[in-house]
Amino acid sequence: MTRRCDWAGPEEIYLHYHDTDWGVPEYDSRALWEKLVLDGFQAGLSWITILKKRENFRTAFAGFDPNVIAGWGEEEIAVLLQNPGIIRHRGKIEATISNARVWQQIEAMQGFDRFLWNYVDGRPLQNAFKTQKEVPAQTPLSRIISKDLKARGFKFCGPTIVYAFMEAVGMVNDHLTTCHRHADIAAMGR
Repeated sequence: MTRRCDWAGPEEIYLHYHDTDWGVPEYDSRALWEKLVLDGFQAGLSWITILKKRENFRTAFAGFDPNVIAGWGEEEIAVLLQNPGIIRHRGKIEATISNARVWQQIEAMQGFDRFLWNYVDGRPLQNAFKTQKEVPAQTPLSRIISKDLKARGFKFCGPTIVYAFMEAVGMVNDHLTTCHRHADIAAMGR
C-alpha cells in the first residue's frame, strides 16, 4: 500500500495532485504566480474546491498570464463574476489583477522566481515531520515573505496562504517522512 501524507485523498484528483505536483520545486515565474493566486482564492475554502476548478481558472484567467491580466479592468471583472466555473469573489478577482501588476514590477526588477527563491537561498527547506499535527500552518519565514509581498502591493497573501504556497511550490518539503514522496522531493532539492 502506498503511504501518503494524511491530507491526500481519497479523491483521485487529490491523490494525483499529491503524487505529481505538490512539493515539486517550481522555478518558473509565471507558474509560481499562478500557484500564489490559486492559494489566495483558496482562502476560506478547501483545496479540493480549487483543484476541481483549476482548469476553469486557467481558462478564465488567460492561462494565468500576468502580462495579460495586468491590463484587465471592470469589464473583465464583470465577466469573471458571472463565471460559475471559478470562485466568484470580487475581492479575490480584483486582487489577482492588482497582483499581476505587482508581479510585473518584481519580474522586471529581479524576476519573481528569484525574488521568492532568495528567501531559501535557492534550495528547498527540508522538514522531517512524521505526523500532520507537526506541520505548522505558518512559520516565521512565511510571515516575512507575506509582509514583503504586502509591502510591494500583493493582496490575499497572508502568512498561512504563503506557507501553503511554499509547500505547494517546493520551497519547503513538508511531505511526511512516512510518505512515499518525501525522499523523492528531498532529492529534487539537492
